[in-house]
Amino acid sequence: MPLVLFALMLGVFCVGTAEIVISGLLPQVAGDLAVSVPTAGLLVTGYALGVTVVGPFVTLLTGRWPRKRLVLVLMGVFVLGNLAAVFAPDYGTLMAARVFTSLSHGTFVAVAFSLAAQLSAADRQGSAMAKISLGFNLANALGGPLGTLLGQHLGWRSTFGAIVAIGVVTIGLIAVFVPSALPRPEGAAAGAVRGELGVLSQRNLQLTVVATVLAQGAVFTASTYVVPLLTDVSRFSTGAVSVLLVVYGVGAVIGNFVGGRLADGHVVRGITIVLSALVVVLAVFWVTSTVPALSVITLFAFGAVGFSIIPSLQARIQAVALAAPTLALSVNVSAFNLGNGLGAWLGGAVMDRGFGVRAVTLTGSAAAALSLAFIALSSRMDRRSTAPGIAGDETAAPAVGSEVPSMER
Repeated sequence: MPLVLFALMLGVFCVGTAEIVISGLLPQVAGDLAVSVPTAGLLVTGYALGVTVVGPFVTLLTGRWPRKRLVLVLMGVFVLGNLAAVFAPDYGTLMAARVFTSLSHGTFVAVAFSLAAQLSAADRQGSAMAKISLGFNLANALGGPLGTLLGQHLGWRSTFGAIVAIGVVTIGLIAVFVPSALPRPEGAAAGAVRGELGVLSQRNLQLTVVATVLAQGAVFTASTYVVPLLTDVSRFSTGAVSVLLVVYGVGAVIGNFVGGRLADGHVVRGITIVLSALVVVLAVFWVTSTVPALSVITLFAFGAVGFSIIPSLQARIQAVALAAPTLALSVNVSAFNLGNGLGAWLGGAVMDRGFGVRAVTLTGSAAAALSLAFIALSSRMDRRSTAPGIAGDETAAPAVGSEVPSMER
């Protein structure tokens, strides 16, 4: 199990790094390909649109594929796309390579989360998902900064070359350690595309997806502008910010595992705890941001709480979408990406209206509170749909390898 989860986590690290690293290389890409920096910035948008819009359709079309073959093919697409980026002769080719690469992102991440839950004991599925989402933490804390540093010294193509190399290693680990005899998801076994799509019509699933957008939006409302918050409000020097971002990253790694552990016992309770904590921490950040010492402590807490939502919300989706968990997880991956964009826009809108960078923390807190309300509505629907005499949050543990999630909703 540790090697299986490591292989899948490394794949998530690869796709996460490929998504974000281009942001730190825009000047180099623009100069080399003779385009403006804003035009080069569309490479970020193109990738994000591929993940958000096309990703769920890729998941739907590959739903009947054997799981191991699917993740190998997806990583193969990922490697080929990044290899094309290495040798892209012009901007158009690089954009095509980025979009092609993005087609593997959402489905790979969804299947990785699904397999982690499927191969884990009933009371450890949240922790298993946390090990997968650790790949995103490491992509933000290590992959992005190191990839940017490599590209600045050896050229942006070297960064994509390094991603290709790690992707090839990931393919080898998956081929060796991921079991071949894995049952397909329940919805895929039924073979009815309409039935799988029907899962998305479940109201409590829709509410959870909206909650994901708002929760991730809450995090990105503040995190997108955390550097000017630290320099302009907390009065830290530019040189100190890099150290402070490490503090934020350490908190994120710790929070990731705490969120997974909370989801092990009772998913809704875990989500309620982390979202409530996010509401409080962001509100407190508004108060402490003017005091440097307290600002550092709150920044660490924000990193921990902000990244604890990923395994919790993915565990919730896995528990709700019994008939097509992988498709639902893919849709939720798109929801996280939408949340990224929503948060960046929301924070910018608040600042543009003259409220100042400090106000992004209160705005994020409000978004987190709204996300919490949607989770409460979803949980209420669970209780209403539970048959009399059957405990809705006490399900029997399935045999190892069963696709049906047994986590409490």
